[in-house]
Amino acid sequence: MTKYQQLQQALKEKPYRWLITGVAGFIGSNLLEALLKLDQVVVGLDNFSTGYQHNLDQVNAAVGQHVWSNFRFIQGDIRDFRDCSAACKDVDFILHHAALGSVPRSIEDPIQSNENNISGFVNMLVAARDANIKRFVYAASSSTYGDHPGLPKVESVIGQPLSPYAVTKYVNELYADVFGRCYGTQSIGLRYFNIFGPRQDPNGAYAAVIPQWIAALIRNKTLHINGDGETSRDFCFVENVIQANLLAALTNEPEAINQVYNIALNERTSLNQLYGMMRDLLIERFPHLENHQPTYVDFRKGDVRHSQADISKAYRLLGYEPTHRIGQGLKQAMDWYVMHLS
Repeated sequence: MTKYQQLQQALKEKPYRWLITGVAGFIGSNLLEALLKLDQVVVGLDNFSTGYQHNLDQVNAAVGQHVWSNFRFIQGDIRDFRDCSAACKDVDFILHHAALGSVPRSIEDPIQSNENNISGFVNMLVAARDANIKRFVYAASSSTYGDHPGLPKVESVIGQPLSPYAVTKYVNELYADVFGRCYGTQSIGLRYFNIFGPRQDPNGAYAAVIPQWIAALIRNKTLHINGDGETSRDFCFVENVIQANLLAALTNEPEAINQVYNIALNERTSLNQLYGMMRDLLIERFPHLENHQPTYVDFRKGDVRHSQADISKAYRLLGYEPTHRIGQGLKQAMDWYVMHLS
């Protein structure tokens, strides 16, 4: 039995009270579903700037009304300290995922990124400190590695940031570390590498590549690949993220606290390979894909060429063992994508 399986069993026997910020978003709603299915009590905070009521409705449908009664939703904003304080009341663990994502969005509007990702983050840290929470787990980012060329990425070696978004996520790590030193706040940052899965928004200018491309393939629309398609990423299915969050929140390993960890697979998939995998999974259901071809456009400003994570630290200190490779994750998520995007 893996450490994660042991943890799931233990949670079934002992419920805690959790706060998920950004609960109506892609990752937040998946965390919510997982915790409710483990009979946990959950408070959720969201202002619906990038999250959606339909994500919460889908979780409700998945867990059933009886289990759903263990969830309390607060419509609020992490930029408002009063909302943060109210949400943290009587909470054991915080899974902080409220933020404005996207490198291009941050380049277009650095002020909004700063207000949400730094000011909002500090509000949550102070509220967590005041509420004496047990552990503050937060979404960090692989963008922190910036222009450092080394592969795979190791937590202790970073370069210069390439976007305002990357700056905000690195500042989060610095603040979390300082709160540990000054106030004894226990925190763990999870540097996510290109997370994908059900309920990831395919729409809008800042949509992630996988849902955006699947929507284009299903609808037989133009699919744009930035650059030559040989840019590579370490794509990670959301089930692996859920595992990492719960392991981080509940670890009893003293050395594991107040650290940051890569959460990915230690694998590289090029954009061309990704396109081929998705097309192959969809072609039987959508015969028009027989003749579909991508359109190549310019490289995107602020993007790194290759990304791959060394996950040995997460394995050693947290017991993190990814259960889904990219092919498994795409296959598992595809029914949801087809149902909601076609």
